[in-house]
Amino acid sequence: MTTGNIKPTKEKKSRKSKPVVNEKSPLLPTKHEEDAAGFDEFNGASFSGAVFNLSTTIVGAGIMALPATMKVLGLIPGIALIIFTAFLTDASIELLLRFSRSSKSVSYGGLMGDTFGKYGRMLLQICVLVNNVGVLIVYMIIIGDVLSGTTSSGIHHPGVLEGWFGVHWWNGRTSILLITTLAVFAPLASLKRIDSLKFTSALSVALAVVFLVITVGITVFKLFSGTVLMPRLFPDVHDLASFFKLFTVVPVLVTAYICHYNVHSIDNELEDNTQIKAVVRTSLTLCSSVYVMTSLFGFLLFGDGTLDDVLSNFDSNLGIPFGSMLNDAVRISYAAHLMLVFPIVFYPLRLNLDGLLFPSARPLTSDNARFALLSTSLIGLIFLGANFIPSIWDAFQFTGATAAVCIGFIFPAAVTLRLVNLISNLICHQLSFCHLKESRFQFSLK
Repeated sequence: MTTGNIKPTKEKKSRKSKPVVNEKSPLLPTKHEEDAAGFDEFNGASFSGAVFNLSTTIVGAGIMALPATMKVLGLIPGIALIIFTAFLTDASIELLLRFSRSSKSVSYGGLMGDTFGKYGRMLLQICVLVNNVGVLIVYMIIIGDVLSGTTSSGIHHPGVLEGWFGVHWWNGRTSILLITTLAVFAPLASLKRIDSLKFTSALSVALAVVFLVITVGITVFKLFSGTVLMPRLFPDVHDLASFFKLFTVVPVLVTAYICHYNVHSIDNELEDNTQIKAVVRTSLTLCSSVYVMTSLFGFLLFGDGTLDDVLSNFDSNLGIPFGSMLNDAVRISYAAHLMLVFPIVFYPLRLNLDGLLFPSARPLTSDNARFALLSTSLIGLIFLGANFIPSIWDAFQFTGATAAVCIGFIFPAAVTLRLVNLISNLICHQLSFCHLKESRFQFSLK
């Protein structure tokens, strides 16, 4: 046998030779046999498509509350915490991917199930439900604030449609959210593969950049005209209440980076899944840059008058040429961005609810009745929440302080400690066994 004509193969997994996980599998496998079931042939998602989908998962409503965190923390600690949280997120995702590879799990839920059993998997599913329902309610609240207006501290901030056409029943908050739900959310939420959303994800990232560019341009213009005051660089802590207020920003910062529930789904559809680490770091770098720029220039522009939802600030006279037009452009671009982000966050929400309620049922994509029932129920719940929860700050403090922290940091750390402990015990057991054999061998020689 000759070896001269044999070419070495690359250590690379191609999607053309790796089947894609069925829609039921990405977050919800219960054991390895289920992980391998329900696959179909798929050419694979591109690097850019994966980056757009993950970036869209990250850059959602959290960006609108970040300028308000600068008001609480000051610029220097605020920006430092944004960057620090990005590094923590990268580390936690790396832990998830590393142990998923070693345990051959193709999902976050599968890894939790392998590590802690079915109750660990169910706990993750519940946390994803709480987090994603809260985030999607925030999206709807912001869209309602932007298009139909909001009232904060007794001051009414008119929406775009209210400013254009006046107050009518059809541009009220409930009507606008109902129309948006039926015309935008429902059709996009009906797509059954996450890669099908790559074009809307790319457009949503572009709209977020449009929002950022306009905000930076307005702030720079006002800086040169001398109408921007020096912002507070550090927090104003003068009593116990102001000290405890500093901790209210933690849920916002945590929620801003939560994307862990979609990492495995994106990884499973990649043409070359060795690129997932590069996808994660590229997305985090892009999103961190957008977060820092938005926080900096948003707080510079509005100072201590920055609202919990900074979009609500763009309803006043900016004191620049075409100010009214720019206000509308900023608000409409970001409202459209959130409309396109909605389905990328809704995707894992529906999967987790299905896995929690119907763990032994056939794949969700093959049961149209169950798919429609879950989708309709979740959208209805989110719609009701958006009409009764008054502020995005209230929603962020609840979801960010509970489910988001668990998904992003507590569960990855728990998986790491659990598996490292199991490996250590196994090594100690093997060493003890070897030592026992050696002792018996020496005894037999005597």
